[in-house]
Amino acid sequence: MSQESEDNFKVDLTKCHTDWDIQTKIKRGVWQFLVRPIYRLIPFGMSGLRVAILKLFGAKIGQHCNIQQRVEILIPWNLDLGDHVALAHDVKILNFSKVTIGSMSIVSQYTYLCTGTHDTSDPHFTLIHRPITIESEAWIASGAFIGLGVTIGRGSVIGANSVVTKDTAEWMIYAGNPCSALKKREINRN
Repeated sequence: MSQESEDNFKVDLTKCHTDWDIQTKIKRGVWQFLVRPIYRLIPFGMSGLRVAILKLFGAKIGQHCNIQQRVEILIPWNLDLGDHVALAHDVKILNFSKVTIGSMSIVSQYTYLCTGTHDTSDPHFTLIHRPITIESEAWIASGAFIGLGVTIGRGSVIGANSVVTKDTAEWMIYAGNPCSALKKREINRN
């Protein structure tokens, strides 16, 4: 182990902390250590039970939503889903701030929605967070990363493994790292 003097460090993680009120700390503790382990064990085909547990912990979830197994949600009371929203298996939602997903939207497997980061210029590495909004009729394909403060425009498609750090326009298809517009999304009504 290095014997560097603390006087040589520009970053001091000993003073890093998050200002949660006591009620939030208790709710997070109950969720993380008592309920979440049970929630994670709910088998395939029992989306309704997952929805009921999330609602019990303050999530706002519309009608006919499908939340598949192993969907990780850090803070249920910061989740707001419209009607007919699908969260595929192994989606991770790190929602220090509100995550809103509009009706008729799909978030595919292994996608990561991250509302938080750290202030890299702060010597105490303070947590900062901003909400994520996915508007109605959007599709976030497998393995995408959606960063803090991003709004995915209505009807947008985000390609697999894309990294989105800026808002997207409505009814466009995006892909890449960094994510960029590819073409307009057209819906055939045959």
